[in-house]
This record gives sequence, C-alpha cells and structure tokens, in this order.
Amino acid sequence: MANTAIDIEFGNVFDMNFFDSKKRIVVNRGGTRSGKTYSIMQMFAKWLITGEIREGQIIEKGIASVVRKTFPSLRRSAMRDFEEILNDWGLYGRVQHLKSENLYKYKGRTVEFFSADNEEKLKGSKRAILYCNESNELDYKKEFFQLLIRTTDLILVDLNPSDPYTWVKTVLEDKRQYVQKDVDVIVSNYKDNPFLPDELVREIEAIDDPDFINVYVRGEYGTIKGVIFEKFNIVDSFPKECKKVAIGLDFGYTNDPTAIYKCGVIGKDLFIHEIAYEYAMDNDLIGSVLPRNIEIFCDSAEPKSIDYIRKKYKVWTKAVKKGADSVRYGIDLLKQYRLNFVSGSEGIIKEQKLYKWATIKGTPINKPIDNFNHAWDAVRYYAISKLSGNRGIVAY
Repeated sequence: MANTAIDIEFGNVFDMNFFDSKKRIVVNRGGTRSGKTYSIMQMFAKWLITGEIREGQIIEKGIASVVRKTFPSLRRSAMRDFEEILNDWGLYGRVQHLKSENLYKYKGRTVEFFSADNEEKLKGSKRAILYCNESNELDYKKEFFQLLIRTTDLILVDLNPSDPYTWVKTVLEDKRQYVQKDVDVIVSNYKDNPFLPDELVREIEAIDDPDFINVYVRGEYGTIKGVIFEKFNIVDSFPKECKKVAIGLDFGYTNDPTAIYKCGVIGKDLFIHEIAYEYAMDNDLIGSVLPRNIEIFCDSAEPKSIDYIRKKYKVWTKAVKKGADSVRYGIDLLKQYRLNFVSGSEGIIKEQKLYKWATIKGTPINKPIDNFNHAWDAVRYYAISKLSGNRGIVAY
C-alpha cells in the first residue's frame, strides 16, 4: 500500500491496523519478525505528521504514549524504530524532538516514550492514544489498567504469545472481546512482513520444533516445554559485593544479536547484568560500550575481532576455548547457581523462555537447541572462565 501524502510502502500488519481495525482496543498477537512494532510505529509517525491514526479517525491534537516495562528495552525497540521511520521518511527535521524528555512534537500532537516503572507518567494525565509494546511484560492491575483508564481513543497492545495465561488473553481476548465487544485481535506472522530479508525467512522456515512453530511462526498461544533454566529472580541492581566479576561476550551481527553481560557471584547466587543485546553492532560499537579494567571473555571463533577491540579500546578481551563438551559443561556450571537478572536485562529474560532441550520425535534429549542462546553463550563464557578454575581461557 502506498500512501499519497507520505510516499512509503507499508506492510500487511500496518494495513490490518490502519484500515481494518475499528475497535477501541487492538491486540496485535504475532510470531517472530511479523513486523508488529515497526508497523505500529509507522502509524504513530503518520499520526504525528497528519493527525490521522486510522482510516477516517482524525485526532488533531493530543498525546500518544508508547510504553514498555523498562526503558532500556523501549529505547532499543519501539523508540529506535520510530526515529528510524521519521528519518527514512525525511520527516525528522520537521518535528521537535525533546531528547531529555523522550518527546516528539508537531502541530499540537505529541508522541512520548516512557517505561512502566515511571509512576508519575503511569498515573499522570490522560492521553488520546496508547501503545503497550510487549504488553504481557506489564502487570494488568498495577500498570496496564492505570494506562487504560487514562486513554480516551485508541489502545494498541502487542505480544509474542508464549504464555497462554497472560492477561492479554484471559482479560482482553477471552472476555472483553465478547462482553464489551470493543477489542479487535490481529494475528500476524513473518509472511505479513514483506521487508524481511531472505536469510531470516529461511531461518524461520527451518524451525522444526512444534512448540516454536505454534508460538513464534504461527503466532498462536502455547507454552515452550523443556526450558533449560526454569527459575530466576529479578533484582534492581548489580550488587557491589559481587566476587569474580567479569564480562561474557558473544559476537553477532545481522542474523544474531551481539550479547554482552556483566556477571558476578555472591556465594551461590549468580548476578547477570545486560550491557548490550543488539543486532548490527560492529567492533567499534562493541568496543565503545565495554568497560575498562575488567576481564572480557569472548567467543574464540572471532580472534580478529577480539584482537582489534583489545588493542584499539585498551580492554581485557580474552578468547574462550569451546571444546566438544563446552556447551553442556557451561550449562551444568550455571545450574549450580541461583540466577539473578538485573532489571532491564530483557535479552536474557527473553531467551530464558525459549532456550530449551532439543527433542527427537517429541522426546527431549541431553542436548540444547542451537537457538535463542546468544545471551546464554555470553554468560557461559564467563562461567567456564571464572567459575571453573579458568580451564577455558586462551592466553594472550
């Protein structure tokens, strides 16, 4: 679909939300890479410039809020997409961007970004439009309901449906959709995203695990059985009292994220703090976020990258040997500790739900899947280097 005012191509998820949906609340339930977040941010960018949020629905002035559980996750997802869209459309220079307040303003319309832990915003003034990104991360009563009752016109929520007991399903889809009849449900998958690179299409179509196919390919509710690390705690900060503090780094780029995690222990508690979990990080960007004067244990498959970052950024990067049993050995090491994720470590929290034992004809085997493991690989490099007598370090 090409828009005449803004000559840009949109995907199916945009069309389903902008043209087809008519209800006050719209649930966007989708599989991986369906383009949910990007399409909704296109809607917000279009509204900011034109005042039209859906076909025929004009809101000349007001506030549109984009909310996620934590701000680091929001900044890496919806907020980054929104600014990219404005730049791609050649519109960024036309809007007033108040960076310190995370606001975008144009002709009496404002798009704001904030996290659910911002109580002043959560229970503040009303808005016209609300979008809850990864809405199943929110608490229904304490967070979503407070936003809901302060929104006058349109509410959009999205999620990957890995939890069949989430309030999005039980409250909105199963009940409100049929009682109050003001809920639309849009289900999408990767086939609705025409801009998805061919290599990612092939990756998704190669998935053969029935649980993953149902949830992350089809966008249907289901549970992921056989997860490797079942229990974890969320803590507010990385304790200063931690011992054996170091960093694990797993390289990625286009198809896989680069994962960087600061780790440390207190007794049998392992604390894990996400420094980065991002795609398209080149070596200079990686080097710029790495702290100095702390050991950094990296995937030994990237010796040139390790050497480049170490020399240019004066950091202590070291390669980690990966023997035939290193994955299972690292998992066994980590299972000796209680896992504590620092709030905002969304990459590893996401992978925790997905990293599972492989199966043969539905029966689990003593081997993990080779997917959803980038954060875990980084933490594993730390564990085999700092928690096992340094058996895996390649000396420089």
